[in-house]
Amino acid sequence: MEAPSSGSFRDLTLTQFGDRLASSDPVPGGGSASAVAASLAASLVAMVATLSQNRPKYADHAALHAMAIPAASGLAAELLDIADEDAAAYAACAIALKLPKEAFSDKAFRDRQVKETARVAAEVPLRCVERCHDVLVLTEALAGRSNSNASSDLRVAALLAEAAGHGAAENVLVNIPLIGEDDWTRQAEARTRELLTEISALKDRVHEVVSSGERRQPIDSLPEIAA
Repeated sequence: MEAPSSGSFRDLTLTQFGDRLASSDPVPGGGSASAVAASLAASLVAMVATLSQNRPKYADHAALHAMAIPAASGLAAELLDIADEDAAAYAACAIALKLPKEAFSDKAFRDRQVKETARVAAEVPLRCVERCHDVLVLTEALAGRSNSNASSDLRVAALLAEAAGHGAAENVLVNIPLIGEDDWTRQAEARTRELLTEISALKDRVHEVVSSGERRQPIDSLPEIAA
């Protein structure tokens, strides 16, 4: 249950990564796949902003495009890092779960190991959900303010980011029972569900603007994102 020998899934070809997903090895799994899908969504957002630069028709939005490109590219890179982190976190949790109970005279020690690794295995995908939200914030900002010839790419980015967010959320929620109910798990579950609601609303807004052909007013700064 290790990341690739190179140290990162980003160094694999798409075929190699797909083969790893299809194998009997539990990592990479759904968490890493969700992070990679979200990274692709962020790259599409960067592409749309790039295709909108230096176009007189979209000159009023030049500042937005200039800010969106590095922001989206940064999210794409971070999400690939999260794919690696998710695999490592799950592997550690799986190892803890396989520790035989009879091997420890102190049962509390084993339980603590499971809870600690499960919390990391929930924290990493929660960060992925947050980044999916950030990708959709950028996507929504560009809708109606970017090259209309690439509007379908914004819709694809929105769909990918929404699906990735829901996929990552599954990995948050599945680990919560291993941790047990406490302040952190209650807050994490509430935060996850709140983000999913916002993610779906942003995706719907992107599709609404793109479908309508609405040309929106310029904005002076990027909407606030955590990246």
